[in-house]
Amino acid sequence: MSANSKTTTALLALLAAIVCLAGTAVSALAADTGGAASPSPAGSSGSTPAKVHPSAIATWFGPGFYGKQTACGQTLTPVVVGVANRTLPCGTLVSVTYEGHSLTVPVLDRGPYSHGASWDLTAGAAEALGITDTVRIATRVVGKTRNTPTLGLPPGSSSAAATGGALAG
Repeated sequence: MSANSKTTTALLALLAAIVCLAGTAVSALAADTGGAASPSPAGSSGSTPAKVHPSAIATWFGPGFYGKQTACGQTLTPVVVGVANRTLPCGTLVSVTYEGHSLTVPVLDRGPYSHGASWDLTAGAAEALGITDTVRIATRVVGKTRNTPTLGLPPGSSSAAATGGALAG
């Protein structure tokens, strides 16, 4: 993979994380003013506190799954940034940390299906964190956002990115 492609993927992952975190901040402000907003952070009134997973095994998935729909309804493409988990609801926001790099990603799929792993990162998320193999990561549930077909896509992504390059019609 070229350096330009790696830089682009890392920037897209960073933008997705910023959007997720900005939504959580907006929700917290709305809660303080009595307004309603989505996403709502974990630990807000009526929900459980942030769930910490000090250490877990993670794998990643990518090219063999591009163009296929996730369990949560997104079409997997190289620019999608997210994570698969067997039990967390779609749209749960998870902070993933690996070797000093941290990224907040939404749950987009079920899995992993490899033995011993608790998490499965999209290729975009794995690349942004510098992960190229099965590794041990730290995770923490930090909030929830609405599950949509474009969840995990960087802001301003084209409709072709949302459909895996397929033309609508």
